[in-house]
Amino acid sequence: MKAALKTADGKFTVKEVDRPIIPADDFVLARVKVAGICGTDLRHWNKADPALECHIVGHELAGEVVDVGANVVNLKPGDRVVIETVMGDGVCDYCTVQRYNICEHLYDVRTQYVSRAYGEFVCGPEKKFYKLPDHVSFEEAALIDTFSVCLHAHHLAQVGVNDKIAIIGAGPIGLGQLQLAKLSGADVIIVDLVDGALEVARDLGADLVVNSAHADAAARVMEFTGGRGVDICFECAGGPSMPKTLPLATRMARRGGKVVIVGGFDDGEIAIPLEWQRIQMSEIRIIPSASFAFHDIYPEQGMVLELLARGKLNAQKLITHRFPIDRINEAFEVADAKERTGAVFVAVTFP
Repeated sequence: MKAALKTADGKFTVKEVDRPIIPADDFVLARVKVAGICGTDLRHWNKADPALECHIVGHELAGEVVDVGANVVNLKPGDRVVIETVMGDGVCDYCTVQRYNICEHLYDVRTQYVSRAYGEFVCGPEKKFYKLPDHVSFEEAALIDTFSVCLHAHHLAQVGVNDKIAIIGAGPIGLGQLQLAKLSGADVIIVDLVDGALEVARDLGADLVVNSAHADAAARVMEFTGGRGVDICFECAGGPSMPKTLPLATRMARRGGKVVIVGGFDDGEIAIPLEWQRIQMSEIRIIPSASFAFHDIYPEQGMVLELLARGKLNAQKLITHRFPIDRINEAFEVADAKERTGAVFVAVTFP
């Protein structure tokens, strides 16, 4: 099969590699049609990382079933599917209670099977494959992973009707967080550095958008909330901006409010000074959110698929660029230069 492999310098080379085989009777083999580029992928872009060299990466994908194991009952070749890539070892205490998003072997397992979106074929357990309605495109389905991350954070935050919410970052995660907040009846202010992304946010229902390169975002939040601060601030930028955005999020939250960390960190110790006395005296709760799994008895990815299929979430609005797999390096360059290119969600396609 054709696959984009990570190179020593952190870019990609497209080569022919072995196609995965079905290792168990409950596994499914699918041909990838569309994969997405997310913030995690971008943080590793164009950077030397020996641990990733020659590996297939990517975790936002949709495709078509081509083969199934003997015990697969709900899928058949030809079915259009979205693939969940959050996959733990299935046996630890956390997996047992459907909190596999914090399984200590999560990375090892998911990258061995389902988290290989930049390869032409992907193999995984049947329960990680969700059948798509005919009216949901592969491109839209590739955003379901992103929206599922948002839904998990939304559940942890316990967003309520009429809540005042700030979102830092108007990338795919921030725009998904915005849509869920508006669905719940909240008032939302969203902050970013890219005017194009803020225009998308406005189109999706943001009550106020702020370009923090030209305005004091914390001051605008206080104006938005009558000087109190927001009930919940979602930090959705992550990565190298976190030393600035996380302190900003804590300044935006009201006394007794919440800061939900959705944006991702890099490995290792990261020093981020915070006003801990003020945070403690104000009882501001800092809530980390990691990937997604289940909410009560419902798989969060399945919930998102239902919301998307019913028109309650808009994925199409976020898709700004498309590139074939052979031009994956160009796709990453465009995604990485979003202030210049206006990129929000960049889709990588297979024939």
